[in-house]
Amino acid sequence: MSGLIGKKIGMTSLFDAEGSLVACTVIEATPNVVTHVKTMEKDGYEAVQLAAGERRPKNTPAAAMGHYKKANTTPKTMAHEFKEFPRDLKLGDSIGVDLFFEGGFVTVTGHGKGKGFQGVVKRHGFSGVGEATHGQHDRSRAPGSLGGSSYPSRVFKGMRMAGRMGGKKITTENLRVVKIDKDKNLILLKGTVPGAKGSFVIIWK
Repeated sequence: MSGLIGKKIGMTSLFDAEGSLVACTVIEATPNVVTHVKTMEKDGYEAVQLAAGERRPKNTPAAAMGHYKKANTTPKTMAHEFKEFPRDLKLGDSIGVDLFFEGGFVTVTGHGKGKGFQGVVKRHGFSGVGEATHGQHDRSRAPGSLGGSSYPSRVFKGMRMAGRMGGKKITTENLRVVKIDKDKNLILLKGTVPGAKGSFVIIWK
């Protein structure tokens, strides 16, 4: 699948042709630079590595500096491989938002917001005890019983308990492209996209 690397800017809303208000996510996809072209003869598979986002040279490792120098471009923040590009590309080529079209559908992959260590009410939607009767003390958000005593004498795997929440890779499919602004390198997608503002996302065509 072909695609681009973009940065999530935030959310807005637009009126469609029918007059309905549509919530949209704004993604800035500055022209991605081709930094590596992999071939079947040399690498065993065909792919194109794209890079986006400016990075300060002093914060870039020497090996990465040499990698980007071959492509005759400045250091980048993020790089990703894409397969099945519809056109032949070479080092240094740029690909912009014109890869997509309004009305089409895309898939977006990003890292969700990390919530830290959370309890069962926030993490799994437990309702809690409810009424604090019969002398119950600090039990309103407790998970309840976890297993048997004499048997099985352990907690089964997969038991819904407190723990780390969020911060995982999330893929959202079939997001409609509402609008494309080529002058500002913006893509507006209907609905929400995983990740925080300013985070990088992968837009799959």
